[in-house]
Amino acid sequence: MDLLVSEDKRRALYRTMVRIRAFENAAEIASQGGVSAYGQEAAGLVKVRGPLHLSTGQEAVPAGVCAHLNVTDYLTSTHRGHGHTLAKGADLTRMMCELFGKATGFNGGKGGSMHIADFSVGMLGANGVVAAGLPIAVGAAHAQKLQKRDAITVCFFGDGAINRGPFLESLNWARVYGLPVLFVCEDNRWSATTASGPMTAGDGASARAQSMDIAATQVDGNDVFAVHAAAARLVAEVRSGGGPRLLHALTYRVKGHVSVDPAAYRDPAELAAALETDPISNARAQCLKAGITASALDGIDAEAHAEVEAALAAADAAPWPEPSAAYTDIQTIGAGQWH
Repeated sequence: MDLLVSEDKRRALYRTMVRIRAFENAAEIASQGGVSAYGQEAAGLVKVRGPLHLSTGQEAVPAGVCAHLNVTDYLTSTHRGHGHTLAKGADLTRMMCELFGKATGFNGGKGGSMHIADFSVGMLGANGVVAAGLPIAVGAAHAQKLQKRDAITVCFFGDGAINRGPFLESLNWARVYGLPVLFVCEDNRWSATTASGPMTAGDGASARAQSMDIAATQVDGNDVFAVHAAAARLVAEVRSGGGPRLLHALTYRVKGHVSVDPAAYRDPAELAAALETDPISNARAQCLKAGITASALDGIDAEAHAEVEAALAAADAAPWPEPSAAYTDIQTIGAGQWH
C-alpha cells in the first residue's frame, strides 16, 4: 500500500474502480442475447448488440494509471476499453448511449463497444484489432514531440498483443525516436480463449521491452495503490523527456472473452483463486485500514450504481440515429456509386 496517497486520492481511486465495475456489470446484463455465439442465439429486444468485451477484475490498472493524466494527454485502448475510457474522464452516460447504438453516444451510435472515442478528453479510441492501438499511440506521441506539446500518450494493451508484430514495431519506433509514451500491458493471462503463458516465449512484456532498451516495471495489477505508485514514477519520467517506459500490470480477466462466453475452457479453481485477489475488495480493505469508514465507501458504491442506473434509463430513452447518418463520417475515394 502506498502510504503517501492522501485520503481524498484513496477515495477517488476507489470511486473510479467501482464506477467501472458498475458500468461493466450493467453492460453485461444489457448485452445478454446480443450476439449469436457460444451456442446462444441473438434475442430481438436486447439493448446492446454485437460482441461486448468486459474488463471486470482489471479496474485497478486504468484507475491507477489515468489518475496521473491530464485532459491534454492522449490514450489508446483495446477491444476491452470501457474502463480506460471512464478512467480518462469520459462521460458515463454518453458511453452507455454508444453501447445502445443511440444518436447521443460518443460516436453517434456507430462505434459501439469496441470503437468508442472521445477526443475531448484525449481518448483516441478503443480498437477491435489486437495490438492496433500500439502504432496509433506511437504516432500520437510522435506528433506530441514534433509539436513540442507538454503532453504524453498512454497505450493500453493486453498480453496477447505482445505476440503480434505491431508490438515490436511500436516499441522500436518509440525507443529510436525517444517518444513520450507509456506502454501499459494489462497482463490478464488470457488471449481470447487461449491461455497466454503456453504460447508466449520468454518472460513476457517486461523482458521484451527491456531487450529494446525500454525501462520496464512489473506491478501487482490488482492493487490500485501499487499501480498508482508505479505509474506516478513512470509518467514523471516520460514527461521529463526520458523517452518511452513500460508498465507490466499482472491482473486477471474474471469474465469470458465476451459477455456471453461462459469460459468453460478455464479451470474453475483458477477463477476461484483469482477472485480472492479482487482489486475492488483489495482497495476497500486498504481504505478501511487507512481510516476511511465503511459507510463512506458504501456511499461511493451507491453513487456509482445510481449513476449507472440513470445512464441505462437515459440510453434507453435516447433517440436512434437518423437514417441519413449512415452517409456521414465516411470516406469515399471516388470509386463506385452510393445507392
